[in-house]
Amino acid sequence: RNTLALRSEGCYNSRAGLAGPAAPVLDHPRMKGEAVRKDSLVLYKTRPARVARVSKKLQIELEGGETLSVRLKDVVRLHPGPLHSLVELKPQTGEVETAWELLAGSTTTLAELAELAYGDYTPATAWAAWQLVDDGLFFRGSPQEVEACTAQEVSQERADRQARAVQERVKAAFMVRVRARQVLPEDGPYLREVEDLALKRVARCQLLRDLGRAETPESAHALLLELGYWDRTLDPYPIRLSLPTAPPDLDLPSLPEDDRRDLTYLPAFAIDDEGNQDPDDALSLEGDCLWVHVADVAALVPPNSAADLEARARGATLYLPEGAASMLPLEGSRRLGLGLAEVSPALSFALRLDAVGAVVSLEVAPSWVRATRLTYEEAEARLDEEPLRSLYHLAWKHRGRRNERGAIPLDLPEVRIQASGDQVTIRPLLPLRSRELVTEAMLMAGEAVANYATERDIPLPFTTQDPPDSEERPSDLAGMYGLRRQFRPSQQSGVPGSHAGLGLDTYVQATSPLRRYLDLVVHQQLRAFIRSEELLDAQEVLERIGATAAVAGTVRYAERLARKHWTLVYLDQRPGWRGQGILVEQRGRSGLVLIPELDLEARVHLRSDPPLNSEISLALRGVDLPALDAYFRAED
Repeated sequence: RNTLALRSEGCYNSRAGLAGPAAPVLDHPRMKGEAVRKDSLVLYKTRPARVARVSKKLQIELEGGETLSVRLKDVVRLHPGPLHSLVELKPQTGEVETAWELLAGSTTTLAELAELAYGDYTPATAWAAWQLVDDGLFFRGSPQEVEACTAQEVSQERADRQARAVQERVKAAFMVRVRARQVLPEDGPYLREVEDLALKRVARCQLLRDLGRAETPESAHALLLELGYWDRTLDPYPIRLSLPTAPPDLDLPSLPEDDRRDLTYLPAFAIDDEGNQDPDDALSLEGDCLWVHVADVAALVPPNSAADLEARARGATLYLPEGAASMLPLEGSRRLGLGLAEVSPALSFALRLDAVGAVVSLEVAPSWVRATRLTYEEAEARLDEEPLRSLYHLAWKHRGRRNERGAIPLDLPEVRIQASGDQVTIRPLLPLRSRELVTEAMLMAGEAVANYATERDIPLPFTTQDPPDSEERPSDLAGMYGLRRQFRPSQQSGVPGSHAGLGLDTYVQATSPLRRYLDLVVHQQLRAFIRSEELLDAQEVLERIGATAAVAGTVRYAERLARKHWTLVYLDQRPGWRGQGILVEQRGRSGLVLIPELDLEARVHLRSDPPLNSEISLALRGVDLPALDAYFRAED
């Protein structure tokens, strides 16, 4: 009687064998520890092999006739043989499901499984039995201990396999559509991993591997554009750099009861770009006193408050052509922005200047101001009116003083880029005197606050900059471009020092607390000093400088990448674009041109050998958005 029949009659046990005296006949001790012999069937890296020779190592024969010398521990014995050729391992037919039903939930050996399923234990049936184990539907385990799955496990595995088969068919159809560039809306889940790589949320992507494409954010970005899954206007850079693109959702306290000076009798002018949503400074003139009013952010955002910690983590407001992500809750700008309400709370700096534009004294006072908002263009039109005319005269004197002290003026093109949906506008920022007025007033305030704090031992984050190696002060565009590349970056320090680019002996950024975190720290320190409250010590200020340095640099980097992205979108929408570039660098026939109307640098092949500062006519050849590059042809 065969083993399967004995199993069905209930008189066979996988552990004890046949009950009674006949049991040793059906036992297989050769599967328990006997050494591997010549012509044994072994498993080598999931495939069958025949032992051709036994010495210190085993020489095995693989399918196809290849022979290898391997260690004993590299193989698993399936059958002692004799196996003369792997050709003998022919497919087997038998009672597989019946064998499983009898064994379900119990354990056995490979030898017993072979006999139960195929009626004999030979190299061929041993290999067929192992394939059942390796398949994992009915059995699992090792040659020495095979476990028969339960009925519930088999049912679940069958359902899983059917689901995987359906999924594989769906994915195969998806891959056909991808290669044909005809994806459907329901293909979104399959493209999510590509999108995650394009946004640098993951480092790998199976779909790109399957397509033979590089697993890089740029490659993923390109594929999403090719498939039409991403619009060409989508700006991925803030998300790639893990920057928040929405303002914080936090509440701010009520304005505390402070003894504020009433300066509402003074005309105050908040001058900024059109559409600016966070006006945080304004100017007034009272006799020989220049008033610089700054939004009193520290009154609502004290050190270590929730809003302070969030602003510290962000470092600065993120300004993108498509919109801004404020470092503070939006209600901060609404309640503190100068000129957004009839009367605004401010921290006002009263600067008294001497005849050459130097600050001789500074008074700091919480105040109420009534500010009028003006664009730079509106202020420019009123510079011949008082008090703007006198304010500009003070600014002009201060600029002359800075230039005498070694300031390094750079007159390079600037543009303003705005994006709304797929509409991109690029407008040059004209060198208006009103811009000079605001810039110089902010620098005067920054220098005065730095000296004020130094004299009173108030720890602040001072802004310093070492001078460039070159002492030249070029007046041409190519020279200024080259000099700018030599500039060392400005740094924040707990120790006051000179700022070479500005021509100031000491300086602190103090006029944008709605936009820059370290400006807010300055205001927190000044507010505490005025109110005779405890100051942050030097170490605490250094910690804030360190926490802000990296993230603020990332914010500026994201802004540069976003500006270039939208500039390329602008060009992509104008395939026939032609314009002028100025040659600012040349290496052989390769020239670097600066395109003033776009504030864009591009490398072109030169047809001749023009001198620096030559105007080069350019024609757009193409735009590569994922690579963030545009290609131009020099036409003369």
